[in-house]
Amino acid sequence: MRASFGYDAAAGTIDEAGIRDVIQALPPVCAERLFAARERGDTEARLQRIAAEGLAEMYFRANDTRAHGLKVRLTDIQHTGIEL
Repeated sequence: MRASFGYDAAAGTIDEAGIRDVIQALPPVCAERLFAARERGDTEARLQRIAAEGLAEMYFRANDTRAHGLKVRLTDIQHTGIEL
């Protein structure tokens, strides 16, 4: 994914928000949530929030071993690639 990510965390604890290229497998539970949301016809914004939560957990918080409490938002998706 190439997207702009926004962050919610304590001041001075993270890099500036900006565009990043991220290659990251999402946890199976996140994929399940994405497929279920798509089947329900959820909005694109809801699908982006689910993807952002998965990326926050695995990429930014390293499976919750760092950056505890960091909230991540996708603010501008330029490219997404999905492999099953």
